[in-house]
Amino acid sequence: MLWTSFLALLLLPLTLVSATLEAERNQLVKLAAAGNGVIKLDESTFNLLTHPKRTWSAAIQFTAMDKRRKCSPCKEFNPAWDTVAKAWTKAPTEHRNTHFFATIDFDNAQSVFQKLNLMSAPVVSVYPAAEGSRKLASGKTDPSKYDFSNGFDPAPLAEQLSHHTPIPIPYRAPINWGKVASTILSAAALLLFARFCKPVLTGRLIWVIMTVVPSLAFMGGLMFVQIRGSPWEMQNGQWLAQGHSNQYGKEVQMVAIIYGSLASAFLALVLVTPYVSPARQRVQIYTLILIIAFIYSSLLSLFRFKNRGYPFKMFFS
Repeated sequence: MLWTSFLALLLLPLTLVSATLEAERNQLVKLAAAGNGVIKLDESTFNLLTHPKRTWSAAIQFTAMDKRRKCSPCKEFNPAWDTVAKAWTKAPTEHRNTHFFATIDFDNAQSVFQKLNLMSAPVVSVYPAAEGSRKLASGKTDPSKYDFSNGFDPAPLAEQLSHHTPIPIPYRAPINWGKVASTILSAAALLLFARFCKPVLTGRLIWVIMTVVPSLAFMGGLMFVQIRGSPWEMQNGQWLAQGHSNQYGKEVQMVAIIYGSLASAFLALVLVTPYVSPARQRVQIYTLILIIAFIYSSLLSLFRFKNRGYPFKMFFS
């Protein structure tokens, strides 16, 4: 009986410390609930939250929100901090009450900033549990700082702090209604466009133009001119450059017109003339043959101008 009383006497200090820590933890739980997940700290409550025998962990934002401090990053980061802290209130009670979010303002606890040698804000420090089941296996009790390299968005903040909480922070990014509305409007506009422009887009003429015109331009040397940055024409108005290694921008246009006219005349002779009356056929045949001969002669003259050694010609020298 004496030994039992002696053992109880030895365990009494531990029991008192445990009861004191539990009372302090309950106080922190009430402060967190009153602040919508964020405990507003002063020097006294900071010492309470960072108690050397704490069985809980804590993430603390050191900030300076007063207008006199002109801390723009503080004002920019604070909404993300409050959002993540509010998300933590949705965690199960047995986990939520073992990790706390808190904010300490410079004007409310200057001595704390001085003690920690904090010269800038915002700063986020995570204090791990110093005792109990949540104590780190490494035994580390010193705080670690949050890396702001990912910006001030709540998503990376929740992801990184989840490494220090008993369970991942149940943060869900809010629905971007503006993006949803713009997507719906874009889809509606696309459907209207497809409905009213489908006859145009599916028309053979449109695709013929979209295919033939670029082909003629490339045949005329468009890429050659673009790559070399050739001028449109000379200052004296000359648009045709001598030699096959030289070409002006206007020459591309003229060569494309010649090839396009020559191809059109052949197509008309093959596709149109056979389906007209015999009287009109004869006139069209003679006319189109003369046009083809004239255009082809012009093309040969162009080759002779570009290369003086070219031996062939028709009507023009």
